[in-house]
Amino acid sequence: MAAKEHHYEIRAIWRGDAQTPNTNVQGFSRSHQIELAGKPALDFSSDPNFQGDPGRNNPEEMLVASLSSCHMLWYLVLCGMKGIVVTDYDDRATGTMLQEPGKGRFTEVTLHPRVTVAKGSDIAQATKLHERAHKECFIANSVNFPVNVEPDIIEADG
Repeated sequence: MAAKEHHYEIRAIWRGDAQTPNTNVQGFSRSHQIELAGKPALDFSSDPNFQGDPGRNNPEEMLVASLSSCHMLWYLVLCGMKGIVVTDYDDRATGTMLQEPGKGRFTEVTLHPRVTVAKGSDIAQATKLHERAHKECFIANSVNFPVNVEPDIIEADG
């Protein structure tokens, strides 16, 4: 298959506040919106550790969410192709960011998918497909830190 480029466009909008301008580095509002073409705007802020609004999404959480979502979608497709019926998928992903003087970076993200498959499914194959999903995930292939996957596969009752 020939290489294909895919392009993504968003709009980030922050409106200044005359009462607390951004020159007040500790006090200005980090609240902003992200618009995605044809979709509802998302309310964002910085992480509460960096004077952000804890009631809004933040970029760090969204990075972890993107890794989790990408992996899940690949996993569901791969299971479907192998005839494995997934009845429930619940990932409680975690990410670790290291803040050093003058910079910060993620050091790892760990996905903890708890997957329920239909009774009689091949549990070993369902588990192994997480490895392939990880290799296929576009987001995981784009980051420069480890993304670990620690799945738990259970068989549905009845």
